[in-house]
Amino acid sequence: MDFDPRYNPFSLVGKTVLITGASSGIGRETAIECSKLGARCFITARNEERLQETMSQLVGDGHEYIVADLSTQEGIDEVCAQVSALDGVVNNAGVNRRKPMAFIKGDDLDYIFHTNTYAPILVIKSLLKKKKIANGASLVFTSSVASMSSDFGNAMYGASKSALTSYMHYCARELADKGIRANTVHPGMVETNLIHSGAVAQEDLEKDMLRYPLKRYGRPQEIAHMMIYLLSDASSWVTGQSFVIDGGITLK
Repeated sequence: MDFDPRYNPFSLVGKTVLITGASSGIGRETAIECSKLGARCFITARNEERLQETMSQLVGDGHEYIVADLSTQEGIDEVCAQVSALDGVVNNAGVNRRKPMAFIKGDDLDYIFHTNTYAPILVIKSLLKKKKIANGASLVFTSSVASMSSDFGNAMYGASKSALTSYMHYCARELADKGIRANTVHPGMVETNLIHSGAVAQEDLEKDMLRYPLKRYGRPQEIAHMMIYLLSDASSWVTGQSFVIDGGITLK
């Protein structure tokens, strides 16, 4: 049998995918990689200028961007009204606010949970009610190794991602009869704007990298490739699972 250069089980040709938090980092790279593999992409985030930057890097035609704040019902309604039937949803939008536990306030919890946990749950609910998720679709949620381990000052973020992982399991169970799959991706520290916001000094970040067996943080494209696997037909018998991509930091 001859080698077929066209063979690609990870192809997304003919698939339509929604990526949230697509204005930078993992979301941006996931959108770019999806487009390279043939997907039509709907991308959304709050910052229009950065969304347009993402759009300029997408390959192919038919992509659309939607400026929306998914921490509000109005933003969720806007996205659900504009997307067409979806073969994949990447729930990637996320925020963080590091604080020692003794200094956590209700406003901090609202800020983190509204974006990291409530938004993906309500987005999926709205898409389902509007019949915008096709049978056989794949739902991917960006969780974190923070949901599996502990780190000083990161309790709120870890708790929000733990709740999201639990929700994924219920998605996988309840939507299986429609062939809809649900999985989470758990990155370790990745080189994104989120970690370079100034909350942690660069010197401390460089020291932290040395804790990783591979001696570096991940790259957004490396996480995007796992998203691609879960969106593609290559993972058609995979649901309810958590995939850790962390440079070995959670090795026991």
